[in-house]
Amino acid sequence: NNYMKYLYDRKITKSSISRKLSSIRGLYNYLVREDIIKENHFNKIQNPKRELYLPKFLKDEELDKIFSVCNSNNPTEERDTLIIELLYATGVRVSELVNIKIKDIDFSEREIKIMGKGSKERFVFYNKECAIVLDSYLKECRSKLLNGKDSEYLFINHLGDKLTDRGIRLIIDKIVKKSCIKSKVSPHTFRHTFATMLLNEGCNIKSVQELLGHSSLGTTGIYTHLTNDEVRLAYMKAHPRA
Repeated sequence: NNYMKYLYDRKITKSSISRKLSSIRGLYNYLVREDIIKENHFNKIQNPKRELYLPKFLKDEELDKIFSVCNSNNPTEERDTLIIELLYATGVRVSELVNIKIKDIDFSEREIKIMGKGSKERFVFYNKECAIVLDSYLKECRSKLLNGKDSEYLFINHLGDKLTDRGIRLIIDKIVKKSCIKSKVSPHTFRHTFATMLLNEGCNIKSVQELLGHSSLGTTGIYTHLTNDEVRLAYMKAHPRA
């Protein structure tokens, strides 16, 4: 108990406290097995309840600012615009985005085959606006980026090679800086925004789970905390007695 008080007094996060307790339990279990001590008292101490982590998502005005600075003045800018469009339209992970191949795209159905975590295959969809940018990129820009090279991947860097995770992050950093929004934005922020938007618009949580490629519904459930907050705010604004 004194040790736990010491940890809490130092304002150590609950996740860090849990890791420390797990390490100590492991050590004392070893001492018990070696008959150095008789009992592991740390087995009686429960880990603190996990802190609820609410994902950050982009608000409508922030999205508008980001899309307003996306343009198609050259092949690189057209590619970067497509990256933003696809992240927002599909909610894919950055690791999935860089691995999209041309053959994975069904243009007539506006559908993309994605290989997710654990080699799990799923399909995501993109909208008409995204389709316009995608078609333009493939017809006019991608070949210029390839500069005579050959690649099966959708996104190409300035050397004509497959774009990397880090390359995507740098592109997003550049666009966000240009948009002058204050929020910290990563590729995953678009994934969070995608999920929150769908749930706010009435999409059922099971469908969102499928689109995100979550193996557990509980993982998707974290977004309901965000949408519940949105519902509460709407109620407080609209109800005459709120």
